[in-house]
Amino acid sequence: MKKIINKTDDIIEEMLSGLSASYPQLIHRVEDSRVIAKNDHKKQVALVSGGGSGHEPSHAGFVGDGMLSAAVAGDVFTSPTPDQIQIAMHEADQGEGVLLIVKNYTGDNLNFEMAQDLAEMDGIQSEIVVVDDDIAVEDSEFTAGKRGVAGTILVHKILGDAARNGASLDELKQLGDKVVKKMKTIGLALRAATVPEVGKPGFELAEDEIEYGVGIHGEAGYRREKIKPSRELAQELTSKILADYGTNPKKVGVLVNGMGGTPLMEQFIFMNDVLNLLKEQDIEVTFHKVGNYMTSLDMEGVSLTLIDLTDESIKEALESEVTTISW
Repeated sequence: MKKIINKTDDIIEEMLSGLSASYPQLIHRVEDSRVIAKNDHKKQVALVSGGGSGHEPSHAGFVGDGMLSAAVAGDVFTSPTPDQIQIAMHEADQGEGVLLIVKNYTGDNLNFEMAQDLAEMDGIQSEIVVVDDDIAVEDSEFTAGKRGVAGTILVHKILGDAARNGASLDELKQLGDKVVKKMKTIGLALRAATVPEVGKPGFELAEDEIEYGVGIHGEAGYRREKIKPSRELAQELTSKILADYGTNPKKVGVLVNGMGGTPLMEQFIFMNDVLNLLKEQDIEVTFHKVGNYMTSLDMEGVSLTLIDLTDESIKEALESEVTTISW
């Protein structure tokens, strides 16, 4: 294993220190915590998210005006603890309540719900939006139902815009649940991630093999086969997502997300193929995003997210200006 690290025990602490020191004009680290929060204290409903480390820039890279108020990091691929989430809620709360945005994994759900109970005892009102956009696999080893993956970033963006514009806690909860139902994601892997503490890939793929539907923690997908040209990979993911919609949406947004080890060159090639396939289906693409947003350490692969943008207000929210590190 070759990694640019010091001691494996210090990875999260040193990453958070380096992150906050790199962007002091935007964010700060709450003392003695794993919480990254934005510097401004605009009066609005606070948005808090987080999860295991290893998915950078998620979630701290999306803290700032127009997106998250605070993000909390757990160990690699491990949910943050309730007390750390509670710290994030206290730091973010401006008296208007806190909306928690949680990826659908068993540990995350339990810990965020416990933190919600703790914060309620301190007088902080909150709601939870659970993101379960991964349609590849249901009831995996880490989750009951569908997993939460790259579509979570779009939820940050849409709800962040609404919160900045004065939406109430109840309104944000309703909007979040509505947006989650409009999104669908599937990923694929060419090579597994290597967790530093483990020192070897989480699963093995042959040099000429890929896996469809793999999760962001290396959870199993739904099929392995020989590597194919990008267009055929795009056809597999696009067709499965559209089939899950039932009736094709007339307008969509497209997020091609790198898993950490895939060059942007390949991501753009894949996006080009997706756009051509959607055009052949007479589906208008009104929003595009390509890059590394919800990674899996050094995994080689991509995920594809489509979001139904028939509702123009959602598109406008995605296009609004923000001040964050990574959007």
